[in-house]
Amino acid sequence: MRDAADEGRGRVAVVTGAVATGKTELLVQFTEQAVAGGALLLEATGAAAEQRWPLGLAKRLFAGLPQESAVRDDVLRLMDKEPEDRKHCTVRLFPAIAESVLELAKDRTMVIAVDDVHLGDELSLQLLTSLAHRVRSARVLMVVTASSQLPQGRSAPLGELLSQPHCRRLRLQPLSEDGVARMLAQCLPGPASEALAADLYAATSGNPLLVRALLEDQLAYGDEHEGTAAALTRGESYAGAVIETLHRCGPEALALARGTAVLATAATATLLSRLLDLPTRVIEAGVRGLAHNGLFRHGRFRDEAGARAVLDAVPEAELAGLHHRAAVLLRNDGAAASEVARHLIRTAPQGEEWTVPVLREAAEYALLDGDATFARDCLTLAQKCSTREQERIAVQVRLANVLWRSNPSALGEHLSTLVPEMTQERLTPDELIVCVGYLIWGGWLDQAATVLEVLERSATWSSAEQREALAVARQWLAVISPAHLAVAPGELPDVSLASEPLGDTAYIAHQHAASAVSAALSGDSPQRGVILATRLLQRFRLSDGSVWPLALALFALLYAGSTDLAQSWCDRLLAECDERYGLTWQALLTAVRGEIARRQGDLVTAADHAESALAALPRQAWGVAAYFPLATLVLAYTEMGRYDDAMELLNHTAPESHLDTLPGLHFRRARGRWYLATGRFHAALGDFLMCGDLMRRWHMDAPELVPWRIDAADAWLAISEPKKALALAEEQRSLSPARERGMMLRALGTAGTGRERLEALEEAVGILRNGGDRVQLAMALGELGRGYRAAGDVHRGRMFAHKAWHTAKLCGAEPLCQRLFPGDTAPDNRIEIPAQSTGSPNAAAEALTGAEARVAVLAAHGHTNREIAAKLYVTVSTVEQHLTRIYRKLRVQRRRDLPKTLSSRVGGLCADL
Repeated sequence: MRDAADEGRGRVAVVTGAVATGKTELLVQFTEQAVAGGALLLEATGAAAEQRWPLGLAKRLFAGLPQESAVRDDVLRLMDKEPEDRKHCTVRLFPAIAESVLELAKDRTMVIAVDDVHLGDELSLQLLTSLAHRVRSARVLMVVTASSQLPQGRSAPLGELLSQPHCRRLRLQPLSEDGVARMLAQCLPGPASEALAADLYAATSGNPLLVRALLEDQLAYGDEHEGTAAALTRGESYAGAVIETLHRCGPEALALARGTAVLATAATATLLSRLLDLPTRVIEAGVRGLAHNGLFRHGRFRDEAGARAVLDAVPEAELAGLHHRAAVLLRNDGAAASEVARHLIRTAPQGEEWTVPVLREAAEYALLDGDATFARDCLTLAQKCSTREQERIAVQVRLANVLWRSNPSALGEHLSTLVPEMTQERLTPDELIVCVGYLIWGGWLDQAATVLEVLERSATWSSAEQREALAVARQWLAVISPAHLAVAPGELPDVSLASEPLGDTAYIAHQHAASAVSAALSGDSPQRGVILATRLLQRFRLSDGSVWPLALALFALLYAGSTDLAQSWCDRLLAECDERYGLTWQALLTAVRGEIARRQGDLVTAADHAESALAALPRQAWGVAAYFPLATLVLAYTEMGRYDDAMELLNHTAPESHLDTLPGLHFRRARGRWYLATGRFHAALGDFLMCGDLMRRWHMDAPELVPWRIDAADAWLAISEPKKALALAEEQRSLSPARERGMMLRALGTAGTGRERLEALEEAVGILRNGGDRVQLAMALGELGRGYRAAGDVHRGRMFAHKAWHTAKLCGAEPLCQRLFPGDTAPDNRIEIPAQSTGSPNAAAEALTGAEARVAVLAAHGHTNREIAAKLYVTVSTVEQHLTRIYRKLRVQRRRDLPKTLSSRVGGLCADL
């Protein structure tokens, strides 16, 4: 083309392509070569900001004419004239200017270079078109660059240029996938580039500007990680390249990108048209243009990082306006409440009545999906938008529910604003009982008592429902913190066994739970507590208003001695309570499950559950309820011999008054058992006696809550006071002959002498063998073994000691094992199973532990899992776990294969079972 121009055959070249495909770089290289060859260069660049400046592009272009040229002055003078109308400019002025310019091309070749010609003003484009018509017989080469996606109304001048026979169009394409891979390999050689090439192309569609930006981010990431990053990194360079691309595409493209980023998956051409107030055809053309420039795919951002970059660059006020308008449009179109709310929470409250119901509905759906953060944001905004008092309070209470289930630590400040609402009688009965429960959970016991006292004195809080809810709240406070009320839990209004809950209201759930605990600890009819607790568990499903009562109902079952029933219900509730329901629900029920396992003597499981519960929530988020998992874990660690770990838990900081609560009572007992195990006998005795004093004062003197007499008897024995120990054990037998009898008889036998000692211990073993705490069973077996040895029956004493050792071992009670057989000297601790006689390499058997060997022998002899569990004093689940390991070690698939692999040596292990 340059040769033709030198010969007087002018040419026009139009270079098109997406943003950053190299148009400008190509033009720069060409013009440099032209100037080096002696050509006269006229160059300019179109700018969107100057499109309203008539002939602005032309003035900058022709300002490059030689200073000494008279033509330059004529051209600029002609352009400065005020045209009478457009027709005068195009018909007379433009031809004259064109002829004047071409006069300079008679002596040497002229190159006219215009970059981004599509951004020039309208009159300049017409002038360039007029000039292009006349260069065919002149020594002129005109080269212009333009976007392949032209703005609305800009295609006509370029179309007229391209229609000329002496015009040629050059299309520049984005990088191919292979080209992107080569660029990446040059920057990041090695396996990392091969893995990232496809991702890099998918994120950019080969747009060189975006590719280079991502490579810069990747190099920065590679400097930190030695160039081994396996994922594509989007950083500041990429975000800047996205914004630059949009600005180079024009204001309409930028607006379209912002609207699409705001609407996200809801973006359609129709909705974007209404949101941005642009014609649908403009939106559709803009979508095609952004896809061509590597930002869009299927009408959305190709890469989510690009959408985030666009949103980050929008001024806050403008972004809030877009979100509010989007919310209004979506609501009018009948979109889901969650979709509308996601825009509302990014705006300031507008005072529109429809927003509160939408936000509340969205919060409920978010909770079902497990998104507590979004639910909290929706309710926080709904509270600000509420104009009606009752609606605002309802939102406040619901927000308290969400905070409690996800982050109880954040509940304190919120509750402080709700306390005045409670005392001013603005809450419904259900809302009152739930909020009082939160105050008690958080340890604000005095505030809870104050609220109840104010309402009791109120003359307007007088309806039957309100008074009943108030009585239930008092009962709930009495159960958790008896020290805050003068009456005992058993003296408060109770429910009849013949009555059924009239509905699934929160205060009825709290009433039945409190009554179940009161009945279980009353000492008269623990079965009544079981019935009430079971009724509650059957009737109520997990919810914000029932999870706390349901957990307490499980404790009522424990206090009534129904440990297996409590385990069954707790496992069922935990299965229903997945992560969607929030950490607090899971943590609370997991803590209960840990206490159940501890009372069964399964120390390892108890520790695992208690650890999980405490790990789920920060310690300060637990309030007074922290003492439940802490007590379980301290007791489990103590029985397992992990004294240092237990000591760390004893450093829990909380107000001293929290110890004078139901959970605090558990913690006092656990601390006392740690004192006893670590040789601090008088400190232990002090804790046990304090438990007894509190329980008597509260009229809750039940051993299933805290067996303080048995614990104190152990402490008296440790300080060589067997008479005092025996007196406490006898006192316990007279007070509660049918409850916790196995533990009580174990204490009697330990403190007693002679034949009475053996009789008490044998009865204790018989009771504990049929259920209950397996650690207590191991202790009773060990004491029975000592008793027989003291009586001269060494063989029988050793047999019971062996059983005690194996039972303690299964429980994880290592200190008890050491007391029974110091130095792990128990016989048959590990049993070697010889290989089968076939000699096959796969038949090589592995060592079974003593517990596994006994399970294997009993299973081989045809016993069921339940029968094996009863014989070995373990749970059915433990038997199943042993069998799984036995099958793996012996390389068998089923129970009937066991006799073929067991030697006669192992078969003798169950002779005494």
